[in-house]
Amino acid sequence: MMMLENLKKFNIILASKSPRRQDLLKGIGIDFQILTKDVDESYPERMSVFEVAPYLSVKKAKAFEENELPDNYMVITADTIVVVDDKILGKPKDADDARRMLRLMSGKKHSVITGVTILTKEKSKTFSVTSKVSFDVLDEEEINYYINNYKPMDKAGAYGVQEWIGYIGVNYVEGSYFNVMGLPTQKLYQMLKCF
Repeated sequence: MMMLENLKKFNIILASKSPRRQDLLKGIGIDFQILTKDVDESYPERMSVFEVAPYLSVKKAKAFEENELPDNYMVITADTIVVVDDKILGKPKDADDARRMLRLMSGKKHSVITGVTILTKEKSKTFSVTSKVSFDVLDEEEINYYINNYKPMDKAGAYGVQEWIGYIGVNYVEGSYFNVMGLPTQKLYQMLKCF
């Protein structure tokens, strides 16, 4: 692809186990391999909710820096958080936690923030994208149906916008829909084009 000729010199690593991120990166026409490292995902308690996702994406990228990244490698890391009523919702611990999160978002707007870091031996770029999602009121039967039939445990905020709950519960999205899935593809593409 001519638009991303500048990436030809790199072996690109996506440092994410998320099947959604993998599909989204494939969707913009990038060849990559997957390699992940275990990273402590804690962050300073007083940090603004808008700084957390980019901070964690940098932390994930730095795990590759320690091993002296070869010249011809590029690492892409990302972290997505959901924020409702100024509270960060990570991945649920269990079904009860998922229920709590979905009840919290029911009938309200929440923010989905993804931080992305692009790292090579020469440079590093970090950015974040925020989308706002409005949820309809969800009843207990709908919440339980979703938890019992889908996979909310591996998703920030206990839901996937591309799954049943998104079809029936999301009134509208302000901003990038793909960001809500876990990777702001349009912004990432623009950053990679001029990297």
